[in-house]
Amino acid sequence: MFNIKQGFVRAAVATVSVVALAFSAACGTTQSANNASDDKSADSSDITQQTVTPGKLTIATGEPAYEPWVMNDKPESGEGYEAAVAYDVAEKLGFKKSDVVWVRTTFDSAIAPGAKDWDMNIQQFGITDTRKKAVDFSSSYYNDSQAVIVKKDGKFANAKSLADLKDATIGVMVGTLAYDYVKKSIKEDIQTFNDDAALAQALDAGQIDALVTSTVECVYMVQSEQVKNGVVLGRIAGSEDKNGMGIVLPKDSKLTAATTKAVDALKADGTLKQLQDKWLAEYTTDLTELK
Repeated sequence: MFNIKQGFVRAAVATVSVVALAFSAACGTTQSANNASDDKSADSSDITQQTVTPGKLTIATGEPAYEPWVMNDKPESGEGYEAAVAYDVAEKLGFKKSDVVWVRTTFDSAIAPGAKDWDMNIQQFGITDTRKKAVDFSSSYYNDSQAVIVKKDGKFANAKSLADLKDATIGVMVGTLAYDYVKKSIKEDIQTFNDDAALAQALDAGQIDALVTSTVECVYMVQSEQVKNGVVLGRIAGSEDKNGMGIVLPKDSKLTAATTKAVDALKADGTLKQLQDKWLAEYTTDLTELK
């Protein structure tokens, strides 16, 4: 025979059990949500821990690095336009100056596909769609043009136009925008060199009649007498790089968005303009425009 009291007790116990289970489930859900939140927080940790060496920012530049981009081939000094930009970007990312580690690479290896042992690379890399297939870029920190150097006593010293250079043996650094502009505006038969030092030596030695590289670099080569008895013939008309120079990062780097944000902030607050006035003004005086 059914006992009303026992039935009531069993029902009450069952009710308590259901409530307990529901409470336990709710607590479990809350705990899981908290754990998920913790995991999410861990995944979005400080950008300074996302680098090749956590807590350090490894920045690469050329070997050697030239003025006015890097003064005295010592990027660690922060002297020179690119060295100064690099340290300001590092600060925006949360790194102290003492956290920055400098290494050297060639220009072409930096923009080749594959893994990198550095976090960012800064050595006048023009931003192009082709290069973006292999590496990431920040937004532009400078928009340079291309210029031509010849020897003062060379047979092309009196050239007034790009057409006057069509019979010249012209040298450029491999993988640079200079190659594209020479091929488009002057001639297709072009000599290529691994770096600007080799390019300057080739002109000095008479292996080439003219060299083409960034305008800032051309002025420095002449001023520093890397090219002895050289002269900047002029700036190539229409050669200002509208995409500009960007900091290179490994493909799909976790630092790309933050680096672009840092460069944009430095542009917005006038820092880039101040640095250009300090380090580049004497290299960007009026030059003859070659058409």
